[in-house]
Amino acid sequence: MSKKKYNVLDLFCGCGGLSLGFEMAGFNVKLAIDNWEDALVTYRKNHKATKTLNADLLKLNPQIVEQECDVHDIDIIIGGPPCQGFSVAGKRIIDDDRNKLYKSFVRFVEHFKPKAFVMENVPNILSIGDGAVKEAVLKDFTGLGYNVTYKVLTASDYGTPQNRRRAIFVGFHDGKAFEFPGKLIDKPVTTYEALSDLPENSVEDGKSYPTEPQSDYQQFIRKNACKLYNHQITIHTPETQQIIAMVPDGGNYKNLPKEMWGVRKVHIAWTRMNSQKPCFTIDTGHRHHFHYKYNRIPTVRESARIQSFPDDFVFIGSRTSQNKQVGNAVPPLMAKAIAEQIKKSL
Repeated sequence: MSKKKYNVLDLFCGCGGLSLGFEMAGFNVKLAIDNWEDALVTYRKNHKATKTLNADLLKLNPQIVEQECDVHDIDIIIGGPPCQGFSVAGKRIIDDDRNKLYKSFVRFVEHFKPKAFVMENVPNILSIGDGAVKEAVLKDFTGLGYNVTYKVLTASDYGTPQNRRRAIFVGFHDGKAFEFPGKLIDKPVTTYEALSDLPENSVEDGKSYPTEPQSDYQQFIRKNACKLYNHQITIHTPETQQIIAMVPDGGNYKNLPKEMWGVRKVHIAWTRMNSQKPCFTIDTGHRHHFHYKYNRIPTVRESARIQSFPDDFVFIGSRTSQNKQVGNAVPPLMAKAIAEQIKKSL
């Protein structure tokens, strides 16, 4: 396997989950671009060697980026163009304006001609418009000379304690067909194994851990951290706490008396994590999902653990912003599995 450090450009980088996975696999992320400053503040804190650029990718000229940011010889472009236009929640319109952000990803690939690219999105991107969006993606990149493969991956297959599914497109410029990494673990990491060492109540940033790690996953996630950050709890009203208390480990609104089913207007309301399974997908801050044991929503650190961010990865900003940064990210362990597989092909 080559010892060369391959250079990466991360578009729509957010706080840097995809970047982190590639760094774990030995890649050098040269530049990361996003237009949300909150996420970039967190990115800079945790990826000190990478240049960042706050810009709207719709308006960015890749040539100017190359000159002004002094980034040349980019080997891989990675990123997840915002998927509102593609998602189930959106209007599912192929010409949705928001899908133009995807076109800017294509523009960067066209300009830098990397050896490979990785684009992640919602699984739905493969089926919208009877596959019309997927066909458009394949056509765009095939037209630039890439051999493109795609697959929906589940994060829990790669050691992340979460059943998050993402559609991943990988293209190689030399005609190689990318082989996606197979399952890396036989037994998925459970939410209990991910969170059982974190206390019910808040811990002030920078304080020591109150307990020793209690699982292999906790040992791994705490490896480079000696202090705890981002573990401040949300205090719910007594009424909300009483309702949460009625839902058992792994339960949901159906465990409540029928007259209470409509208290919150979404079908995912009052869902508790299941301590014996990987978590459902951590979202960007809806307050409907609860800890498997404690009568509260997860802290930012708990959500970050569910996403496989190590404990030395510190989130900055308001609590709402931190939750959104975590929820928007690609699980680093899943990104690492993809990156390692790409490395073999390079």
